[in-house]
Amino acid sequence: MIRKIIAVVVLVPLAIAIVALALVNRHTVPISLDAFNPGDLKYAVQVPLFVLVLGLVALGVLVGGVATWLNQGKWRRTARRAEWELGSARAEIAELKQRVADAEDEGRRWPPRALSRPAA
Repeated sequence: MIRKIIAVVVLVPLAIAIVALALVNRHTVPISLDAFNPGDLKYAVQVPLFVLVLGLVALGVLVGGVATWLNQGKWRRTARRAEWELGSARAEIAELKQRVADAEDEGRRWPPRALSRPAA
């Protein structure tokens, strides 16, 4: 519930600010695609300023997300390895419990004398 309230408190003003930015910055700006002669507008694209700003913000969020995801690869690999080891340990425990149950059903002592501790 608190998470939803915080999301509304943050997202509603952010949405209002984005709409205000879009309404105020509707004029077009040239984006030159010629890196060697930026003054030549022959290879330029006219884009509204708010589209340029929001597009660059979205691109920054995307690049940051990809960088974070790539940086956390070692932690995901460690988690997968730990999960595999946990599964192996659980399987081994289940097998040992079954062996104990089978030995008790047959009336044998568990653990065998060779594995038990000497009496003090």
